[in-house]
Amino acid sequence: MIRVVLAEDMHLVRGALVALLNLERDIEIVADVGSGDGILPAVLEHSPDVAVVDIDLPGVDGLTAAAQVHARRPQCRTLILTGLGRPGNLRRALEAQVSGFILKDAPPSQLADAIRRVVAGERVIDPQLALDAWSARDNPLTAREAEVLRMAADGAEAPDIAAQLYLTVGTVRNYLTMVVTKLGARNRVDAIRIAREQGWL
Repeated sequence: MIRVVLAEDMHLVRGALVALLNLERDIEIVADVGSGDGILPAVLEHSPDVAVVDIDLPGVDGLTAAAQVHARRPQCRTLILTGLGRPGNLRRALEAQVSGFILKDAPPSQLADAIRRVVAGERVIDPQLALDAWSARDNPLTAREAEVLRMAADGAEAPDIAAQLYLTVGTVRNYLTMVVTKLGARNRVDAIRIAREQGWL
């Protein structure tokens, strides 16, 4: 029996996925959570074979949670679900050592098959998304620039970001100015839009 932890923040979608996957004779949902913060504790408690994780979760995002699972429980495979097939997200997922990356609009049978395949040691990636990622432009932002922009996208102001990252307000503003320049954006809001569209946030 393949043991699965499922993370999805939309209750209706999560309930439907649990019901569908529990119909499979060789798959058992041992825990389901509604936020990224609950993924690692559920994995540590239930020792699943696979964590099926929505990419956009409240709290810790799905890719960060996948990296945490890989660091603490590398034998647990991670399979990312996403509603938007952005090439940048796929690249971030591969950096987080995920085992699979599929779109939410895939047929239920494809999800069950993907779970079986990652347990067997395969890497499962939506073919069209893989092609898109191959031709996508590289992320020009450094890890720190992306972190500052992500916090700004969440509504944090420069003084808040500076306090959380132990930087000066001037340094944070310099990072944001550099991000706008690198992305060829009109302003910070435009930079956030561009980075999100590319899957860099």
